Amino acid sequence: MNSNVIFLLLIIAIALSFWAQFKVKGTFNRFAKVPNLYGLTGHDAARRMLDANGLYDIPIEPVRGSLTDHYDPMKRVVRLSEPVFYENSISSVAVACHEVGHAIQHKESYSMLVLRHKMFPVVNLTSRVSPFLILAGFIFGALNLAWVGVFFFSFAVLFQLVTLPVEFDATHRARKGMLSLGLVSHSEEQQVGKVLNAAALTYVAAALISLLELLRFVMILLESRARE
Repeated sequence: MNSNVIFLLLIIAIALSFWAQFKVKGTFNRFAKVPNLYGLTGHDAARRMLDANGLYDIPIEPVRGSLTDHYDPMKRVVRLSEPVFYENSISSVAVACHEVGHAIQHKESYSMLVLRHKMFPVVNLTSRVSPFLILAGFIFGALNLAWVGVFFFSFAVLFQLVTLPVEFDATHRARKGMLSLGLVSHSEEQQVGKVLNAAALTYVAAALISLLELLRFVMILLESRARE
């Protein structure tokens, strides 16, 4: 497999990423129009799931934007986009409980989440430096410098791969919690799953793009060295 083949695969992966983003927005908007059976807002569902897991001290805050929902491990707060926070849709409950899943991971020191947090400072630095090192290496013909850049870039790829089990586990916790706590009915489980699975596709696509981009850099450098 040469760099041209990997480049073609990279283009396909990028197309998959755009499709995944389109799908998650479409699925979210579709089920944002479907009220859940028990009339729970995203805030209600998140609060119940947090309390059921002994996380009474974790606040829930609304934030502006769409699909800006996240759990902040530094400040230990669940932040939900305004549509999720205030509305009582299938999408609202699904997304809110997914973010609570991360809070539960934090409480239980879930191994992959701990690893992800430890990696973040390193990745934050290497991901900024690596493009300049790779570019400079190619411009000035300094392949060793480019290899250092590729090595730094590999940390970002590893970070993306570690993110996958973190997100999948949070989704599993959300689905299990929603059913056991009676936040959704069994008839709504499939709809909730569609929302969460669509979101998971975006992480899969991002990891695939990063991995293929890393392989492409490696192949280009190997081919450059072979021509020397």
